[in-house]
Order: sequence, then structure tokens, then C-alpha cells
Amino acid sequence: MNQPNQTTVIVGAGFAGLFTALHLRHKYHSGSIILIDSQEQFVFKPMLYEMLTGELEENTVCPTYEELLQGSDITFLKNKVETINLLQKRVQLLFGSDYTYDYLVLTVGSIQGYLGTEGAKDNAFAFRTRENVIALESQLRDCLLRASQANDEQQRQHLLTFAVVGAGPAGVEMAATLADLLPHWYDKLGGNIHEIRIILINHSKEILSGDINAHLRDVALKAFKMRTVSVELLLGVGVKAVEPDKLKYQSVGSTEIETLLTYTTIWTAGTAVNPLIQSLSSQISPDYLDKHGLPFVKPTLQLLGFPDVFVAGDCADVQAQPQPALAQVAYQQGTAIAHNLMALAHGTPLYPAEVNLRGTLMKLGLGNGVANLFDKVQIDGKLGDMLRTATYLELLPTPLHNFKATTGWLKEEIFHRYHRPEQATNQAQQSPPLSPVEQRDRLLVKALAVLAPIVFFVAAFLGLQTPPSEQRSPPSSTPTTSSESN
Repeated sequence: MNQPNQTTVIVGAGFAGLFTALHLRHKYHSGSIILIDSQEQFVFKPMLYEMLTGELEENTVCPTYEELLQGSDITFLKNKVETINLLQKRVQLLFGSDYTYDYLVLTVGSIQGYLGTEGAKDNAFAFRTRENVIALESQLRDCLLRASQANDEQQRQHLLTFAVVGAGPAGVEMAATLADLLPHWYDKLGGNIHEIRIILINHSKEILSGDINAHLRDVALKAFKMRTVSVELLLGVGVKAVEPDKLKYQSVGSTEIETLLTYTTIWTAGTAVNPLIQSLSSQISPDYLDKHGLPFVKPTLQLLGFPDVFVAGDCADVQAQPQPALAQVAYQQGTAIAHNLMALAHGTPLYPAEVNLRGTLMKLGLGNGVANLFDKVQIDGKLGDMLRTATYLELLPTPLHNFKATTGWLKEEIFHRYHRPEQATNQAQQSPPLSPVEQRDRLLVKALAVLAPIVFFVAAFLGLQTPPSEQRSPPSSTPTTSSESN
């Protein structure tokens, strides 16, 4: 039976929350949908690197919710949730009215964790938000500018040493990107790019240790060596403290504390439970929380003990089905929540959220990446980077924004590509100008070089898209009734 007056409140407008709201409207959900987030812009986290490098514009990576929700009757509130009372079904906001809900969706994600490292929160640069990107870019450019003007060699080396802590996917992507980007920027300032040091620091003795991307380790290591400036590895060490002008570390099994002089420490190691989720722990049975304090949810993504509450993304622990913190997981969970909310409204069975991983994607420098398709095929280099970009652009929340972003990226890719700093050789400088026929032939070769890979990556990209059957039809499995509470 349809219940049109029911209110669904969604807290957190990342991938899972935004896709839940959009899919509810796609399915003509008749109740009120209230979407709450503390920011006015969506953050496409996998592509923050492209925002930093300028490969994509800010409004592509961080479009406003006003643009994404245009034409829908979803109510968006830029606000912060102070408290949630699960028994009273009430959401208390920092500003404005409070809301009573019939159904609640919590998709607030995690926050940056610092593993208790002294000074890391205050002195290291995180890389999870639009503001993080802006702050980091300002820091990087400032260090490069100061270095280009410094006469003292030690001071210049201090400014040109950049540390990345954490060798998971985020740290690997960051180190590889900086190893191409910083020489590109520094070369424009007239500096010697070979003075730049990019150091990737990790507690484990291997990069990507224990990660879903561990099988891409060799590809990443190869990419580190091929960057404009090679990435240095400092593995098997624990960072003990981060100060504004240095970090202190200790090798595993050693008692000696060593110092790395750097004005720029970028922190990508670890996550922490969102404070809003932590605040719910007193209302949830301790047996329903995992060792990190994340709430367990049923396969239907319902909070144990509260069947009217759904929790997804990296702020929940799915019983017996742990999922990696990936965008593709979040948007599939958003689809599943929308289906189950519709089922609750119509009194039909709920279904478990089935997540199908279609591979992983990593950025490994400017114009370089790797696409791991279904754990069977690996495409790296320029084509891997193009496939990664095209696949992520396909995940953009609305067709209009998707189209604008994709066409803008293709224009930039074809006509305004990045080039690594290179010095022309004497032979190249002395080469005679090309004849009109040679110029025509060269243009034809360039056109083929652009079109051939585009045709290939479009074919592969289509294989990564979410099949319509998975987007709109429930998975074939035994239904779970909404009356269950455990």
C-alpha cells in the first residue's frame, strides 16, 4: 500500500546518499525526501587529483547540489546534524528546524584518521575535501615559488621535499601525481626539477599491503620509476610526529628516531569513525557495533534493532559482507536502499544489497593510470588513465552533468594535453620546418593516434557501466521482510 505522506531523511550527500535520493525520485517515490549535508557542493573524491592538477575544472569534480538536483522536488538542506534520537525518530539540526522522519538514511562516510600521531592533525595536509585540495595546492605552489627564489641549497632542498604518509591507493595516487605535477609547475618557475623529492612513507614494508589493489603493486612500482621525478620509498617505518617543518619517524624494530626535513606532509593513512556515528553508540547495543565502533547493518542495509534506519557507505559494517570503501560500492548501495525504501512504502519484500565489483582504477601520474577490469584484464599507461577518467565521469550523479563533464574533458584531452617538462635537443632545434605535405601527414597521424585509443576505451568503458537490469531490478535472492529487527 502506498503511503504518500511518509518522510525520508537522508543525512550525508556523498555517493550513497545522493544516489539514494536520485533513485527514489527515478522510481517516483511519493513521499517527502530531505537530503542534508554540511557542504553545498558534492565532492567527487576519486577525481580530486584531477582538480589539483587542473585536468578537470572544479565545477566538474565538485558540482553544486543545486545543479545536481535541478528539476527534482528533493529538498536539500545545507546544514549540520547535531544529534539523532533513534527512538523518537528525530533529527536535530545545528541551524533551523528539526525533522521527524519515517525513514532515515545515514551515509555520512568516515573522516580522516591520524593513528594518534603527534601533530599530524594540525600540521599534515589531508586530501578528502574541496577545501583540502585548495589548501594543498596553495602550499605546493608556495614551496615551489620560495624554492625558485632561494639561494641557499639546504633551504631549497627543505622546500622541495614532499612527504606522502600512507601507501594505500590514495597515497600511491598522490605520490605518482605529484611526481609529474610538481616538476611541471617548477619548470615554469625556472627551477631545476631534479632537485624535487617525492617520498612515500608507509608502516608496512610493501605498498598497497592488504588492499583490494594489492595485485597492482608491480604496475605502481614501475610507474613510480617512470615519472618525471622518481618516487622514493621509505617503507617499514612508523611516523611518530609531524611538525610544520619536519616529520619524525622510526623504523620498525628500531629505537632510533629519525627526522625528515619537509614543509609539506600529506596524510593519507587511515580513517576514523564519523563523530555523528560515534554519537549513536549509546543508543545502539554494544553487540551491534564492530571493533572500530561502526554499526552493523543487515544485508538489506537496515540498522540492527532499527529497521526504519538504513546505513551505508564507509560508516557501516555489513554483516558477513564487508565491502571496500569504493565509489562503485556506495552508488550500488544507494540503489539498493532506494529499492528497499520503495518496498517498505508498498508493503513488498526487501532484498539484500548485492554489490558487484567491476574492477578497480588508479591514477599513476599525469596522463597515466591503470584500469583493472573484473580482475582479469589490466590496461595501463595513457589508455588506462583515459579509461579511468571516462568510467568515473559515467558515475557523475546526473546525465546532464555527466554529459557536460565528459565533453569538457574530451576537449581538454584532445586539444590541451599536459606535457612533462622537456628540454629540446640540439638536433631538434636545428631541424628544418616541415613542408605542407609533411604537416598534413603529421596531422593525420595525430588524428589517428587520438581516435584509435578513444574507440578502444569507449568499448571497454561500456563494459564497466552498470547494466540497466542491475540499476532497476532487485537481485535474485530470498526476500527479507521488513518486520525483522535483528
